[in-house]
Amino acid sequence: MEKFTTVTGLVAPLDRANIDTDAIIPKQFLKSIERIGFGPYLFDEWRYLDHGEPGMDCSNRPLNKDFVLNQSRYKGVQILLARDNFGCGSSREHAPWSLLDFGIKVLIAPSFADIFHNNCFKNGILPVVLSSEQVDQLFIEVNQTPGYQLEVNLAEQILSTPAAEVLNFDVDSFRKHCLLNGLDDIGLTLEKIGKIRAYEERRQQEVPWLFTESFDLS
Repeated sequence: MEKFTTVTGLVAPLDRANIDTDAIIPKQFLKSIERIGFGPYLFDEWRYLDHGEPGMDCSNRPLNKDFVLNQSRYKGVQILLARDNFGCGSSREHAPWSLLDFGIKVLIAPSFADIFHNNCFKNGILPVVLSSEQVDQLFIEVNQTPGYQLEVNLAEQILSTPAAEVLNFDVDSFRKHCLLNGLDDIGLTLEKIGKIRAYEERRQQEVPWLFTESFDLS
């Protein structure tokens, strides 16, 4: 997982509440367990006018021109602004995979579904919770300002607007540590590799029969 420090990126406004994981990545794309390749199918039923299936060439599919992520002013978006309860529904980890593969590194909303919120941190996405009033103001500014960008500083836990306004946000200290250091569950485990090896060596001395290649059951 890549380290997350500071992101300065284009913001796209997705003005909907209760966006569920079925909308983020529809069920037919869940057959793969690879973390990459889901970006073209992000919000598939909203982005395209036809029915999507895994392996389709999305470059020739008919686009829904009214959908925000299809608008040229939001090409290259890295920060997605949304409403309450983003990521509700089923607990599929493919949802953050598809967002990250599309290029989105930061989500901003008044609230997130718990499991989705946790999955974001485990996959390198920063979900930022702001008050409804702050989110309302950001929607106004983004809609009024083409090319609107925010600077997101995880270490300082602040968002900086083009008008130099600073918005503070809270983040769990352990999750912050993991993002700043690019540590997913595997990375956290590998930090303890020395202790793991020492334990295995000690166990081989204590119970050597557990480590033999075969057992004589006669």
